[in-house]
Amino acid sequence: MGINMLKSLDVKLRRILLDRSCRDFILADAKDADMAYGISAPGQSPEHYGHEAMFRTLDDYRQIIREVVAQGLVDIVLMSASTNEVLTLRERLFEGTAITPAIRANDTTDIWLAGSHVSYAADHSRPFRSASLNHAMCGKMECTPEERKLGADLGLYSITYNNDTQHDWDSLTAYNAFRLEAEAKGFRHFLEVFSPNVRNGSTPKNIAGFVSDHIVRTLAGVTSAGRPVFLKIPYYGPEAMEALARYDSSLVVGILGGSAGTTFDAFQMLWEAKKYGARVALYGRKINNAEHQLSFIYYLRAIADDRILPVEAVKAYHADLKRLNITPRLPLEDDLQHMETSDSYSAKSNFKHKTAGQVPKTGSGGNLPDFSQMTPEEKVRWNLERWRKIIG
Repeated sequence: MGINMLKSLDVKLRRILLDRSCRDFILADAKDADMAYGISAPGQSPEHYGHEAMFRTLDDYRQIIREVVAQGLVDIVLMSASTNEVLTLRERLFEGTAITPAIRANDTTDIWLAGSHVSYAADHSRPFRSASLNHAMCGKMECTPEERKLGADLGLYSITYNNDTQHDWDSLTAYNAFRLEAEAKGFRHFLEVFSPNVRNGSTPKNIAGFVSDHIVRTLAGVTSAGRPVFLKIPYYGPEAMEALARYDSSLVVGILGGSAGTTFDAFQMLWEAKKYGARVALYGRKINNAEHQLSFIYYLRAIADDRILPVEAVKAYHADLKRLNITPRLPLEDDLQHMETSDSYSAKSNFKHKTAGQVPKTGSGGNLPDFSQMTPEEKVRWNLERWRKIIG
């Protein structure tokens, strides 16, 4: 067993729950795409040309996770159970770090998106779990109490409500069984709730209100021992976020990133969601599709910690890409535009221009170091000092 270290997730959750005005913010890198997609899950390979379908390998994907953990700027890395086995259980990657490993604990049918011709997401979401909690915690079917401490003890559980009695009943029944098993095994979870994945005559017009109402109704019958440690939902805008965030002081609300969009979309969404009450962001595709993931995370963390605003962060990110000799997907002017992004795994985005000028501006910078110029020992010292200041 490696050196134990306080996890930033636990420290921040405790402070947020004690003081609702606390500015702490939890950032997660969602590297669980292999639970949804097929060979394309790790993202495009740097060697792809034009429209050639060449993707990173799973080994490449896991190597990026190692680099993200070494950087030390996220609080959670979300993985599939199989990746968790390799990195958490075998390599002990998260020992001696402030980062918490987590797994995707279920894979409902609306995220079965492997291949280009699948149609599962067109049907009402149905519950399903590939992952076993025992396998996540100790890598085998039966765990001793001591072995449960070896792997991940945190997982994402996902529900998609569709205003359909039978399908929503199935989903809630499965969630109830999961909660009871998780409580018995000392496994924590955070709850992800998507927008309805089937749009028809019974789909509520006010999707944001529908999702929020169902979250609070679902959790009203759940005591603290079985409750999620935080929520992960689409960002529906200031009004919906503020209403949910203020409803129950014991609920920590977080947002999901959705589809890739522009760099401005990613940065602005985090900044605005925090302004109206969110205290967590889990970005998957937005990070994985970035030209340079570590630089992208660097500025997400700077925004989350109130050190820089979105427009300046986009400009600074492009300056970093130029310094690293990386060609951006979009010119700076286009990357400062707003693109409509999806609120589910399967929905497609519609490009919609909107100027970024209405965002307040400030000087760029903050006090984050240039990690590309630091030795591994310097990175460790910087992170240790940062956490001494955070934890006190």
